[in-house]
Amino acid sequence: MTALPEHTPAAPAGRPAGPRPGLRERKKARTRAAIREHAFRLFRAQGYDATTVEQIADAAEVSPSTFFRYFPTKEDVVLQDDMELLWVEAFQEQPPEMSPIAAMRAGLHAGFARMGEAEWAQMHEMTQLAMTVPAVRARMLAELARTTQVLAEAVAERTGRDPGDFAVRTLAGAVVGVAMAAYFGEADDFMALDDQTQLATFADKLERGLALLEAGFPL
Repeated sequence: MTALPEHTPAAPAGRPAGPRPGLRERKKARTRAAIREHAFRLFRAQGYDATTVEQIADAAEVSPSTFFRYFPTKEDVVLQDDMELLWVEAFQEQPPEMSPIAAMRAGLHAGFARMGEAEWAQMHEMTQLAMTVPAVRARMLAELARTTQVLAEAVAERTGRDPGDFAVRTLAGAVVGVAMAAYFGEADDFMALDDQTQLATFADKLERGLALLEAGFPL
């Protein structure tokens, strides 16, 4: 998935929409999206290993130092798809009386509804690279830790607790674990599906996993 879209999605009834991102934030989002777009184009054309950061930066019309301000490593341009930010945005819009997991389930449906075909296609490419390029796979642990932190901060904000609270971090880690099981549990069969079937399969498994988490995993 590319960087988040520039528009602010309509908030549910009874909850005001957040402020529209400023010009600086929108410009940064466009630059980030352009870097990823050109990176994936080059990966398709000449392969991941043969593509350098300098080539990606040149194609995106930025300097290598600017590339590294957005992505610490070449692997991160693959892995940092911002999907969790789309989910967090939808999660934060849910009514406050919902439990954190119920809000995540509702946010899941809202987040997927906002994904376009191009975003899902890029997510598909990201998964293929993560499964086939050792350097990207090795970097995934750091990316999963970052995603866990993003979710922990969202849960902490909703519950009024500290992001470092062990219960908060445990919940965030459990949700990331559910997402991993939904996406990578049957990798070979999953990657053989077309994009739209993959999306439906992933969304269904993620919803089922969150339902199990909310119910306390009755096995």
